[in-house]
Amino acid sequence: MAEEDAKPASDEAHSAFTPPLGVPLPPPPAGEHPTSEFALPEGVTPGGAPPKPPAVSLIRPEQPWQDRMRVMLRTPLTERPSAERIAAPEDETVLPVPRILDLTLRIGELLLAGGEGAEDVEASMFAVGHAFGLDRIETTVTFTLLSVTHQPSLVDDPVTVNRTVRRRGTDYNRLAAVFRLVDDITDPLVTVTLEDAYRRLAEIRRNRHPYPKWALTVASGLLAGAASVLVGGGSLVFVAAAVGAMLGDRLAWTASARGLPEFYQFVLFAIPPAAVGVALKFADVDVRYSAVITGGLFALLPGRALVAAVQDGLTGYYITAAARLLEVLYLFVGIIVGVLGVLYVGVRLHAEFDPDLAAVHLERPVTSLVAAMVLTATFAVLLQQERSTVLIVTLNGGVAWLIYGSMHDTADVSPVLSTAVAAGLVGLFGQLLSRYRYASALPYVTAAIGPLLPGSSTYFGLLGLAQGDVNGGIRSLLTAATLALAIAVGVNLGGEMARLFIPQPARGVAPGRKERKASKRTRGF
Repeated sequence: MAEEDAKPASDEAHSAFTPPLGVPLPPPPAGEHPTSEFALPEGVTPGGAPPKPPAVSLIRPEQPWQDRMRVMLRTPLTERPSAERIAAPEDETVLPVPRILDLTLRIGELLLAGGEGAEDVEASMFAVGHAFGLDRIETTVTFTLLSVTHQPSLVDDPVTVNRTVRRRGTDYNRLAAVFRLVDDITDPLVTVTLEDAYRRLAEIRRNRHPYPKWALTVASGLLAGAASVLVGGGSLVFVAAAVGAMLGDRLAWTASARGLPEFYQFVLFAIPPAAVGVALKFADVDVRYSAVITGGLFALLPGRALVAAVQDGLTGYYITAAARLLEVLYLFVGIIVGVLGVLYVGVRLHAEFDPDLAAVHLERPVTSLVAAMVLTATFAVLLQQERSTVLIVTLNGGVAWLIYGSMHDTADVSPVLSTAVAAGLVGLFGQLLSRYRYASALPYVTAAIGPLLPGSSTYFGLLGLAQGDVNGGIRSLLTAATLALAIAVGVNLGGEMARLFIPQPARGVAPGRKERKASKRTRGF
């Protein structure tokens, strides 16, 4: 083709940095080579396979699988390392992606329904997906919805499945079994097929509770009795609080069997302990009637839900944290309605409740320590924990109360700071125990914070509202809320400190480079 017949170059092929026709291109600066994002790197021939990014090994036997998956979750998506498969398929057969995603969702459902934090649920789902060969997955956890997305490659369409969590229940025995399943799936030395995982998951769902209903009722009474002793009650107060709590527990079970929402179950549970305390006041029995009501409140305060809510908020799951806090608010309002209604009736019948007399503090260190440990043990039974963990969490609760008493009673430290420090130690010890056993930290933490719950402040607040002292009642309720937040923040901070105390060796990092901190969280800066 003649030169004059050739198609002229388009104007789009030029730019402001292109010299006009007839002017040669300037030489590149010394030591620099102009490249672009489409240029082939050195050592790669056209048509060859692109170089694979260096894989960062997350298979570290000295680390729990939760930490290995948090490396992925807490790293920004654009900077996330490429994880090696824990159980790579032996051949090139197509993976059963729908079944793997379904198993991942079912495991996450059991964990979320059992009260596990959103970050730990995502870490579990992430671990299961990677263990069965799905490298490109993203998990999303909210209060009632679980979602997981898998994209085979950058050019394939993603597959997204979700599952709704409709029923919730407190069963730490089942929670521990699910954690053992996930641990076996992620263990390179243990072979767990997809069929084995489904079979074990079905067995976990059919697993019966470790304690019968009558044992739970007795545990509720012992918990309330121990709490009443903790706030200054004697033997008669112990019996009265135990009877009131057991009656409330039976009423709550009846309401649950009739299908009433949990809000009304809390209202019915709160009425008998308060009624027993008011009856003792009318009978003019020389006992601390306020301790009876306070003991019943200890059996009702939603400490587990509050800790999970604050933990989700501190780890960045704000939607789930807001939903959990709203749940805590509704349950707390149910407690207020039940107790406040009984106190209001007592005040209208001219019963004289003296809040100053009820606030008298009795220093009984040995008795209080024993009561705190009994409260923790019975709380663990109510949470349906494994029998092997009850003794450990009882000791953890005793240490927490010993630290609180030493700071508040002996050193005259503020109750908020004393509670936060004691709760921090609970979280620290619980996280260390869970890492040692490769299990969830909830069975070692939740029951141990039972003695620290603000039962007395809650009672004083309700009494003030019943007697017309709105300012004093609200002030006491705000104190109770502050103590509850101190417990939740202390537990979470103690858990984070436990992870800092155990070093993570730098593996899979190129020589001369520092390992990127996987716990880094970015918020745009």
